Amino acid sequence: MSNSKTRPFDMANYLTNDDEVAEYLRQVLEDNDPLELAAALGDVARARGMTQLAKATGLSRESLYKSLSGERAPSSETLFKVIAALGLRLTIEPAQRAS
Repeated sequence: MSNSKTRPFDMANYLTNDDEVAEYLRQVLEDNDPLELAAALGDVARARGMTQLAKATGLSRESLYKSLSGERAPSSETLFKVIAALGLRLTIEPAQRAS
């Protein structure tokens, strides 16, 4: 019997560049779920460094961990601060293109 230990999956370990982050967030946004978006931004924040994000947003690390846990929807003000501090921007396009 093997005595190997496994760790829980953490998406933050797989977000190694800007293209991966952008694609991950694009896919999350398709679900239109604010809790999922908050959790995904939390993954990105952990991948890039929560301490650095706290400094850039002016929010405490504890507040960021709570806001980006996916257990509650953060305020739009927090979302915009986090998105900007991560060097990201949101774009809007029609859901269905006219043919």
